[in-house]
Amino acid sequence: MNHYPIAIIGAGLGGLTLARVLHQHGINSAVFDLESGPTARTQGGMLDIHEDSGQIALRAAGLYDEFRALVHQGGEETRVLDRNAIVHLSEEDKGDGDRPEVDRGQLRDLLLGALPKGTVHWGAKVRGAHALPDSRHEVHLADGSRFTTDLLVGADGAWSKIRPLVSHATPLYTGISFVEFDLHDADNQHAESAETVGGGMMFALSADKGFLAHRETDNSVHIYAALRVAESWASSVDFSDDHVAKKILLEHFSDWDESFRSMIVDADSSLTPRPIHALPIGHSWSRTPGVTLLGDAAHVMSPFAGEGANLAMLDGAELGQAIASHSGTEEGLAAYEELLFPRSAASAKQSADGLDMCFGENAPQGLLDMFTSHA
Repeated sequence: MNHYPIAIIGAGLGGLTLARVLHQHGINSAVFDLESGPTARTQGGMLDIHEDSGQIALRAAGLYDEFRALVHQGGEETRVLDRNAIVHLSEEDKGDGDRPEVDRGQLRDLLLGALPKGTVHWGAKVRGAHALPDSRHEVHLADGSRFTTDLLVGADGAWSKIRPLVSHATPLYTGISFVEFDLHDADNQHAESAETVGGGMMFALSADKGFLAHRETDNSVHIYAALRVAESWASSVDFSDDHVAKKILLEHFSDWDESFRSMIVDADSSLTPRPIHALPIGHSWSRTPGVTLLGDAAHVMSPFAGEGANLAMLDGAELGQAIASHSGTEEGLAAYEELLFPRSAASAKQSADGLDMCFGENAPQGLLDMFTSHA
């Protein structure tokens, strides 16, 4: 049976940042991911990388300059509209913002390319893990193989297979579901929609529903239609039939301006449901020898504070630094979690409040008030 001193489960941004920071300090780690390879699936849309979290992590990883070269110029442009397509706020990207936009896939490729060859073990789907004597753990993979590790890090997302080792908590449905789709070659093929969205991020909101859209670096527009619906709604719709899915989604936006409805009608990709879940605010655990969590495995939250990827990267960077700077692993883990818990609780509260603000009775006024206060 193979043994790895440090095993990181999940090759997302948080797990890769941890592996990179450890590598910077001369510490080897092994990363295990269920995907068959780095290009097995698309990595999602744009991310705004925050000055006080994601950018700190990239500096710790020694990749800040390379990150700046990937920034989408103009991507910080922001628009807020109502359901009648009236523009209530339009802010240009002047190039001096503290949350530059970057393509998630390009950022992940940057981190992957900065690791020694063979660090990531692809096609390694974890079924579970259990504790062994002396704080070690044994991890079971779907192919029947097993390995042991001195330090097990769960960076495996919302439905983490490692979380049960430290916590009984599971993510709960927030009441909001997204339906995700794309418009390709937007300026040429979908000019009206491209104009409505603008060059960066667009919020079009009303009570209990809305559209969140952003420009990507390939001139496509990535769109989330958001609905306050029952948790079972997504499973009740046949999303394998685009015609049926579009018809049902359009019914939810029957009183919205045609510029938004046409985005659904003209969608170039399939419609994909994304029910939004979150762990309880303030999720934490007692120090458990030989294991810890980071990113969504530790504190999955709704996306309405824009913190998920940023916190995962900061978690990874701080955990790597804590391991490197303490003589004992347990001391390092304790120091890491002491900072992790209050930070993630504050962000989870901000995310929950952001969800209520975006889909409250007076939407989009709450979001407008927030932008005004920040200005």
